[in-house]
Amino acid sequence: MSTRISAAEPVTALRRIKIVECGEPLVDFRELCPEVVFMPPIFKYRRETLLRLGVAERLHRASLAVPDGYRLGIFEGWRPPHIQRRMYEWSWRRFAERHPEWSDVQLRRVVNRFTAPPDSKVPPPHSTGGALDVTLIGEDGEVVDFYSPYERRDPHAFPFAAPKLSSAAVDHRQILRAALAAGEITNYPSEYWHYSFGDQGWAYRDGHPHAIYGRIEPIGWVPNPDDDTDAPLEYA
Repeated sequence: MSTRISAAEPVTALRRIKIVECGEPLVDFRELCPEVVFMPPIFKYRRETLLRLGVAERLHRASLAVPDGYRLGIFEGWRPPHIQRRMYEWSWRRFAERHPEWSDVQLRRVVNRFTAPPDSKVPPPHSTGGALDVTLIGEDGEVVDFYSPYERRDPHAFPFAAPKLSSAAVDHRQILRAALAAGEITNYPSEYWHYSFGDQGWAYRDGHPHAIYGRIEPIGWVPNPDDDTDAPLEYA
């Protein structure tokens, strides 16, 4: 089985990948992966601590594959649909402010690369419970260097194979990817921190005949009213 490594995963290609929902439930990853650090938030909204059962089990397996001196950290797994919408709008505004000369077509192409459209025919990866945003923590308890010589929020540093990275940043990205690979969880090449299993991106990257996770919401789940707003996202 060959693994595709590219800077983006075309929505047109993902649409052709059928979803054969396996019915696996969402579980609290903190219970199955107590050794994985639940990281402080990046944005101000209530984060859920949910992943598909199979992904949580694989995350635990990945945590055991991390070299001595490191620990895995997770920022987020399953993401509510209203938060996905706010995140997409935040990304659109951010790139529009950086590039006022871009047309809507150009903006959409770039924004879709970094943030999944909330109403797309291709479910946003986080809405499936199969995607997770992860990091690596060093012996000092701090997140290791993933992006030098860039600034942390510089989009040029986002792709896994970003050019001109320092040797430390390259090494840490490779360590993170190798650990997640031990759990069969694969990296989305446009974002070094974003990994998934079971969704259409995973199927595309690894050549699987279909995805096994579609959109899902927890049974009885009710959105946090403080988060269900049109207010732009803010950094925590």
